[in-house]
This record gives sequence, structure tokens and C-alpha cells, in this order.
Amino acid sequence: MEVRSFRQSSGSGIPRRTLFLCLVLLISVVNSDGQKKQKQSPHQVKTKPAAQPSELEKLRQEYIEKAKDYKASLEKLRVLYEADERKAETRLTQSNDLYKQGLISKVQLEDSDHAVAIAKGKVSEVQQRMNGADTQIAQAVVEIEGDKQMAKLGRVPKGGFVRTASFIRYGGAGPWLLSQAGTIETFFLQRFGRPLPIAVFGQGAIHNQWRLDHHNAMDVSLNPDGSEAQVLMDFLRRSGIPFSAFRTAIPGVATGPHIHIGLPSHRY
Repeated sequence: MEVRSFRQSSGSGIPRRTLFLCLVLLISVVNSDGQKKQKQSPHQVKTKPAAQPSELEKLRQEYIEKAKDYKASLEKLRVLYEADERKAETRLTQSNDLYKQGLISKVQLEDSDHAVAIAKGKVSEVQQRMNGADTQIAQAVVEIEGDKQMAKLGRVPKGGFVRTASFIRYGGAGPWLLSQAGTIETFFLQRFGRPLPIAVFGQGAIHNQWRLDHHNAMDVSLNPDGSEAQVLMDFLRRSGIPFSAFRTAIPGVATGPHIHIGLPSHRY
């Protein structure tokens, strides 16, 4: 009934072709509006571009690849040296038999024994070089991870204070020199009746290994969560002295819980 009514009304009123065109236009407008709303949806997830590696990271990655190639070449050399070692040992066994039979002199036997020692020395040397390559690769990886951790720590402005689950950092209120350490030592001695437990004063071996500039800082062997450490950190803040307190080890940055007094160490 409704269809017939529509045909009758359309036949006596607006032409069917005109109605059809209007319907198509209406559908196009609705679709276009829906697409715009979909694009402008506040729930749409925006993807962030991937962070590009720094020049230092690129150099370290290249260094790691070259160290791996170097180790691979040493592996091939070790195979050759080990083959020479087996041959020398076989000749020594034969020389021992010939010497017992009186067919060769003692000097010839000693030459065979000396050849085995030389072959073993070459194998040992190439193995040490391979171990050195492993150490260099591991060190580069540690430095890369350490730089990532240091980037997460971020820069804290003067007077700024940051506390996280793994570290505490105070930016200090003014210039800092390692010569100010005496004031801190005196405070700790008067407060707790024992010397300040300084682990490293200035640049240490671990900082050289990690290529960290620690010349103007000192590390104190106190867990930041301990009562003495809490009092010390409060004194440092009141005195405007910058510090970083680590609750746990961070590869390439901290070997374990301690308080680093001074500005953050930078990689060189």
C-alpha cells in the first residue's frame, strides 16, 4: 500500500529522476560527514615516530659489528692453529718412538717438543684475543644500555628534585666543587660519630671502564633508604649540593646502591 501511494504521489508531483538524484546526494553527504567524524574521533590512536639512534649509538653499533667480524676471523685462525697443534703432537709422538729405537737424536726429539710448545702458544694467544673481543663487545653493549638509562634519568634543573623507584636526584642550588667534600665529611662525622663511607673520591677505575667523567664527584657507600642516608641527603639539599642516589644497580651507570655527590657524570 505504501509503495503504491509513493508512486502515485511521485507521479503527480516531483519527477522520479529528481527524487533519485536527491537521494544519491543525501547519501553522499552522510558518508562524507561520517568519514570526517571518524577522522576527528578523539579516541583515535596517534602513532609516534620511532626514535632515531644518536650518532654515538650508531658508532657503538658499528664498533660492535666490527668487533664481531674480528672475532669471527680469529675463530678461523684458531681452527688452523689447533690443526697445527694436533700435527705437532702427532710428530712428537712419532719422534718419541723413533728416539727410543735410536733412529733420531735427542736434539731432533727436542725440536719436535719445541714445535708443540710453539703451536700451543699460538692457540693460547688467539684465544686471549678472542676473549678480548668478547670483552670489548660486552663493554660496548653495557655503555649503550647505560646511556639509555642515563637518558631516562633526564636532566634535573638547579633546585629540581626527582624521586623514582630506582633513583633520587637533586639538581643543586649553585656551583659545586669536589673541594667542598670536607664540609660534608665534617657534618657526617659530627652527626654519626664515624667517617663518611666514601667509596670513590674523584675518578675511579670503574668510571674509566665505563668512560664516565667522575673527576668532580664522589660516591658514598650508603643505601638511600637507610636512616644515615636520609639525614645526609637532607643536609645536601639544605646546603644546595647536587647528588644522585641509586637504590639499585644500573648497567653502565651504577654498580649498586650508593649516593653520588656532585653533578651527574657524563659519558666521554
